[in-house]
Amino acid sequence: MSDVAPAGQASGEGELPSAIVKREDGVYFQADAGTVACQAAANQVFLSSAYFNGLDYGVFLRALYEAGPELPEGIKGQPLIRFADDIVPFNPARRGFYKSVRISNGEAEYYFEPVFLDLPGQPPQQQALNFDEFVADMWIKGIRFGIDAPAVKAAIAHGKAVRLVAARRLNAAPGRDASIAEVSQSLHRSNAPRELANGRVDLHTFQNRFPQVKANVKLLRKVPKQAGARGYELSGIVIEPPEPRDLELTGVAGEGTVIEHVNGEDYLVSAVEGFVSVDGGSKRLSIGPKIVSREGVSVRTTGNLQLTGEYEEFGEVQEQRVVDGYSITIHQDVYGKINSRGGNISLQRNLIGGTAMNADGNIKVKGMASGAVLQTKKGEVVLGRAENCVISGSKVVVGEALNCEIMADEVMVHKAEGCTIAARKIDIDGAGPRKQAEMQLYVLLPDTSKYDRSIAEYKEKAARHAAAAAQRQSELDALTGRQDMRNYLTLATRVRKQEVVLTHEQLGLFQKMAEQLGPALKQVGQISLAVKEAQVRQKQMEDQAEAVLHQKLSVIGAARCTVRAVLGDTLLRPMIFNPDLGPAYDLAPKDIKARLRAASGSQPIFSGARGSIDWSASSAA
Repeated sequence: MSDVAPAGQASGEGELPSAIVKREDGVYFQADAGTVACQAAANQVFLSSAYFNGLDYGVFLRALYEAGPELPEGIKGQPLIRFADDIVPFNPARRGFYKSVRISNGEAEYYFEPVFLDLPGQPPQQQALNFDEFVADMWIKGIRFGIDAPAVKAAIAHGKAVRLVAARRLNAAPGRDASIAEVSQSLHRSNAPRELANGRVDLHTFQNRFPQVKANVKLLRKVPKQAGARGYELSGIVIEPPEPRDLELTGVAGEGTVIEHVNGEDYLVSAVEGFVSVDGGSKRLSIGPKIVSREGVSVRTTGNLQLTGEYEEFGEVQEQRVVDGYSITIHQDVYGKINSRGGNISLQRNLIGGTAMNADGNIKVKGMASGAVLQTKKGEVVLGRAENCVISGSKVVVGEALNCEIMADEVMVHKAEGCTIAARKIDIDGAGPRKQAEMQLYVLLPDTSKYDRSIAEYKEKAARHAAAAAQRQSELDALTGRQDMRNYLTLATRVRKQEVVLTHEQLGLFQKMAEQLGPALKQVGQISLAVKEAQVRQKQMEDQAEAVLHQKLSVIGAARCTVRAVLGDTLLRPMIFNPDLGPAYDLAPKDIKARLRAASGSQPIFSGARGSIDWSASSAA
């Protein structure tokens, strides 16, 4: 019996689907028919008990599902796509040669074995399977995609029993999510050791830990998302790939940046010149004058820092690490050294065993300071609790101070125990000793000896002028005490006041008396003038002494010590300093301790274990 029927006995030429063109040189799909139309056409042929003879399965799959290998170069772009030699009928007797398949987990398992054709009166004749028939039979059984053509053809050619996976599902290939790519080298840090001007290398400092960029520099580029590839079940049902995630640069555009669209691509561009910072939560990239770090300051992360702008750190500053900058904010504990050229040092947690020094600005510690040094030349130091610290500044405000040395112009403490405090103004709610540490207070009083010397000099000069005036006054009294002089002066006074009117004869006698007393009267005038001059000079010297006294009091200022409750043995002493040498508190920590110890021998102003203190320099004077 023939295995192949004449082509004319297949589906009639007029019955072919519109997507298929059958010619003498082969069977074609219309290139513009579309995958759905091609699937429907193939289905119509297979359901009509026909199959495609000389089938190119790869081209067949590409036309039906746009899957599998690309079309050969000779077929691409052609209006017709050749995929088979002919369409022939599927002999029902041969259809029985093909068994059912076992489908599991997207795989179709088929058992190939020799097949035989039974003819009446003849012994069974072994028959060869046909790949094209196999494809048609599998289609009817629901396997419409993914046949492993090379494996199936090899099994058929082998002609022996073999079990294999004849078809496989094609899983969808995931696409690529949109992403962001760096396009500027300015964003990259350099963790190489810093090279010093003398050619040496500082192993404790990185070359460029905090990148800085110019304005109008492209920083980031958006890489668009890319769609994945469809997959197919064995039945030909489409498996759609997951939709790739998209993103926009607006999600990372922070302050100091803009988004620009250039040549079809989106870029994040720096709008200003400044330091690059990335927020750990929102992941926004910002450009600004402030350096923001979230990694902490340590040997592993940053090394020592020498910064030109403001600095904000969200991590810890570890032991022996140094941060030099301007206006520094630390959100975690500080164990190292913070040095600021100005602005504010703001420590949001604790300062433990480290230092905070500001050349021109305030220092604020929200937590506690322990075993630390806090110093500012021009500014305030404010903290809640201090233990075993050295603190100095123009003003120091502490909630609770324990075993601390403090020097300032003004000190305000809620509770002080075992401290040594020196200031021009001291205001403490409660003070007392702590264990073996005494509570010692020192009122800073400026050295006014030069003013005292000036006052003494002016007073001595005033006394000399007063003595000279008294001496001349005694000489004057001796002259005016004579009877003739007293009579003349009395009469002259009354005539001048017109209390007495002299006759012509009396006027002559009066003039004659004046001529007789002329030398004495001249001497009285000279002595009177000398008395007035001495008195004027005396008054000038007294005024000078008073002016210097006012200067002295101004230098002393409102030196005052107030302790509302003395809670144990407490001493208050004066401490003299030279105001011409600058603020008394502007000393190194070791010098502050030495200065406080050197003043311990001065005469106490107050010594007691209870009560209160309210002392001022003005009241003492």
